[in-house]
Amino acid sequence: MTSQAAEGPETVAASRRSKITPEREQEFFDAVLDQVRSCGYDALTMEGVAATTRCSKSTLYRQWKTKPQFVAAALRANHCPKFIGIDTGSLAGDLRAVARTAGERSDEDTRLLQALGPSMTQDDELKRALREALVTPELDALGAMIGRAVERGEIAADLPVLEFLPAQLLGVLRVRPLLEGRPADADYLLRFVEVALLPALGLSEAPCTQAPSTG
Repeated sequence: MTSQAAEGPETVAASRRSKITPEREQEFFDAVLDQVRSCGYDALTMEGVAATTRCSKSTLYRQWKTKPQFVAAALRANHCPKFIGIDTGSLAGDLRAVARTAGERSDEDTRLLQALGPSMTQDDELKRALREALVTPELDALGAMIGRAVERGEIAADLPVLEFLPAQLLGVLRVRPLLEGRPADADYLLRFVEVALLPALGLSEAPCTQAPSTG
């Protein structure tokens, strides 16, 4: 009996997978997400990623059995929460920092969301991975910001608008490309925070409408 037969198919598969270094694995993940952004999820193929990364498609299939599993693994490996760690000492300052941070990668993230959106309804694993990578960490960070603001006495815990704050902020990131054909960059998001979110939270004064002095 050979050593591989004694170990069993699961151990043999794990041994084969271990030959892929973390650096090489990251190349695969970067390649698959780049192709999703540029070509769309439906056009993505294992063959295309294999050609880009100069490996055999059997290597990819051995590691990730299906396209959804491959993309889900790439999302989890590449997730980089943007809002975690933001704490300026005020909710207004935090939201302005969120706007700047989100605007820096809005084009890249929006293209990924748009490319994966239709497919999420057909694959639960892909949906979970997308939420874990791009949605849940940001929701948690926004919740922490709101919690600190309540503790400081800046806002009331039962302020009705708080329920809709994450949807407004994250929603505008995706909607502007659809409405205007442009990403929600930092300047746009900062203006949205100043004229829409902060007034709704009672954290900014209404614009002054008094006529200028002629004296």
